[in-house]
Amino acid sequence: MSNESSPGGVTLAIALGAFLVATVAVVIGAVHSPSAKAPVDAVSASAGLPAVAEVSLAEFSITPKTVTANEGLVQLKVTNKGTMAHNLSVPDLSKKTIDLGAGATATLDLGDVKAGTYKILCEVAGHADSGMTGSLVIGSGDMSGMTGMDHSASGSTDSTATTMNSAKMEKEMTAGVTSFLDYAKKYGAGKIKKGNELLAPKVLPDGTKQFHLTAAITDWEVSPGKVVKAWTYNGTVPGPKLQVDPGDKVEVVLKNDLPISTDIHMHGLDVPFEEDGVAPITQDYVEPGATYTYRFTADSHPKLGMYHAHMHGQVAIVNGLFAIFEIGHVALPVGQTVSDEAIPADLDAATIKVIPMVLNDAGVIGLSLNGKAFPETEPIVAKKGEWMRLDFFNEGLQVHPMHLHRQGQIVIAKDGYPLASPYRVDTLLIAPGERYSVLIHAEDVGTWAFHCHIVSHAENDSGLYCMVTAMIVQ
Repeated sequence: MSNESSPGGVTLAIALGAFLVATVAVVIGAVHSPSAKAPVDAVSASAGLPAVAEVSLAEFSITPKTVTANEGLVQLKVTNKGTMAHNLSVPDLSKKTIDLGAGATATLDLGDVKAGTYKILCEVAGHADSGMTGSLVIGSGDMSGMTGMDHSASGSTDSTATTMNSAKMEKEMTAGVTSFLDYAKKYGAGKIKKGNELLAPKVLPDGTKQFHLTAAITDWEVSPGKVVKAWTYNGTVPGPKLQVDPGDKVEVVLKNDLPISTDIHMHGLDVPFEEDGVAPITQDYVEPGATYTYRFTADSHPKLGMYHAHMHGQVAIVNGLFAIFEIGHVALPVGQTVSDEAIPADLDAATIKVIPMVLNDAGVIGLSLNGKAFPETEPIVAKKGEWMRLDFFNEGLQVHPMHLHRQGQIVIAKDGYPLASPYRVDTLLIAPGERYSVLIHAEDVGTWAFHCHIVSHAENDSGLYCMVTAMIVQ
């Protein structure tokens, strides 16, 4: 074949060059046109290919906040630029990426999408509440009702775009607080069904303390009007508290009325391998309709643990299958002085008032304290001068910095183990699986806020919500 260029070859080269120049011109014009979609829309559409829009995820944001694409075939190229796992979901289209680790990228194929505005969010528990929401605008879209949503090409949020009705916000905030105080009265009158109730054991002839638990799906009111299908032990969230003495022989009889198999893990307690509650490693599955008995001897010294499902735990636990298990009583640093606070020598670990606070942030229960969300959370009521022990248990998927206004928290134990050097905080960070015990001295009369200090877990546009309660000192 000759290496010389033919007139036809020259003509073809010129034509191809002209096409590329024209294509580049279209792309450059699209990039610099302030009202244009992403340039890939025009190029892809002309070739019958999906429009591709790039989306970045991080703690706790989606960038751009408003993703745009032309009507038709659409793909989202999603990159996790954060440090923890995230995903991207378009609920109206029933499309979602897998959970992406830090630095990972995935393509979400949305198919043939009609013009309109679609909500996008991260479905990892608590992330949407922390700000990982946005919108996907296809074609001209419909931006009605999206006050405060960013509409700029850059995706940066302009706070001035949000129109706030101050009077409406104050009215809703006041209504929430009023409801909370009303619920406080109902709790005091015993009219609210709650969890963490002490379960009395059946004492067998040899002294064994036997507890009966039934795992089932139960209607549970999380907040006023919000009734969910919770996964419960004995019908409550959290399940009943189990309390034994060091060295006791223990039996926990589990009846499974769930639609799937289950098990129970004694989190933080020392039990034999075969009683560790991790099916199918340490035991067989407890199938629907079956009963299984756990047998062990309680530790010889005090322990503060939890019990919860381990099988399918990412659903079962956060949906409500969690509760408290205590052996003996957490030791108190009596007679010590912590940050100028003298702890009375006569405080009795066996009789001091104990307040449990089980944290959750996912499943049907969601952001909650003891299975309840504000304004239906139970307040802590104390008399001025009273001392009490408060135990935190994190059964959720996120850390929670718990902040008590004005009254100090003296941290005395971690995971049930007494601290050699107790310390005082006003905000305590509790990670998933952790237990902390604190002493609180009710020093100042008033109604003092107590809440998670990830502020989106405690407030929204309607005021206080979810992980909020109060300490009422009288």
